[in-house]
Amino acid sequence: ALVSLGQKDILIDTQGNWGDVRTGDRSAAPRYIEARLSEFSLTVLFNKNITQWKPSYDGRNNEPISLPVRFPLVLSQGVDGIAVGLSTKILPHNFNELIKASISILKEKPFKILPDFQNGGMVDVNQYNKGKKGGRIRIRSHVDIIDKITLKISSVPYGITTSSLIDSIIKANDSGKIKIKNIEDNTAENVDIIIKLIKGTSPNVVIDALYAFTNCEVSISPNCCIIVENKPEFLSVHDLLCLSTSRTVSLLRNDLKFTLEALEQQWHKLTLEKLFIENKIYTHIEDCETWDSILEVIEDSLQIYKNKLKFNITSDDIISLTNIKIKRITKYDSQKQYQRLINIESEIKSVNKDIVHIIEYTIKYFKQLQFQTLHQFITSQPPSSP
Repeated sequence: ALVSLGQKDILIDTQGNWGDVRTGDRSAAPRYIEARLSEFSLTVLFNKNITQWKPSYDGRNNEPISLPVRFPLVLSQGVDGIAVGLSTKILPHNFNELIKASISILKEKPFKILPDFQNGGMVDVNQYNKGKKGGRIRIRSHVDIIDKITLKISSVPYGITTSSLIDSIIKANDSGKIKIKNIEDNTAENVDIIIKLIKGTSPNVVIDALYAFTNCEVSISPNCCIIVENKPEFLSVHDLLCLSTSRTVSLLRNDLKFTLEALEQQWHKLTLEKLFIENKIYTHIEDCETWDSILEVIEDSLQIYKNKLKFNITSDDIISLTNIKIKRITKYDSQKQYQRLINIESEIKSVNKDIVHIIEYTIKYFKQLQFQTLHQFITSQPPSSP
């Protein structure tokens, strides 16, 4: 499963031989390969503040019910699975096109998304039917005529490897459905399969036969089935993207609300500290003989200032005030404290604005995600040779 994720280039940064989806070559043994989460994964998949948790199987720890993914990951990666009485086959889609389509949804504009395959090739999507059950697509390899007796295959269809493609060509030749002299696999960085023809054979006729009788052309039937509110539903990829975009909006809103609450708590704590020190409330406890009386005196002294606070004063607030060291009180700078409060108030105002304009905030998020991922991809590429 990890190798499959690593081969798709977006969630896992890989090092070592991770195999090749085009050729079907297996990855090296686990001890010879390394993996780490990509910057995209860390940005999009994980946020402990808005993750819903449940007890683990033994009750000792917590585990996420689901990760708060703020991107249509299932449409980007594609998925193929089967269960009792149900199956799903969601084809992969282009990263940039998904982001543009999500932004169009937020702007209430029409959009269109189509499959995009890591293997390359040509695709006929006339019967795609938005990825719903009953649709169909056809995928072809690129087959070019080099000369009268030479053909070159430069891509393989989705789900097909160069090995299985060559095997299908050899099988078709043995059964007399096509006529070739020999076939060479020169695939390295790019797919490069050379077919030598028998003299007098028409290259165009052979190409038509390759598409008709070999894996140079395959037909795939998509079936977009996902779990919605604990029930399986058959949707179109358009509906799925709308659901994903709506979920992204909800998760970003929850994240902003958490940030807002944290800022308000910080403002509350600093304001209490300001009132406690500037009004010398700490001097009121000099004659107190018990811990309970200390807490009571501080609470009573702060009551006249409660209208200046955002939250009610709790016992934890009072205890935190008693933990302030004398050194900190003597070096207290009211101007610096005031400036800190001003800065927090400015942040609170900004977060409140983002919550009110959550759609615009989400659009900005998608655009920034697209830029960051593009930058990550460019910087991860090895430098070109001079």
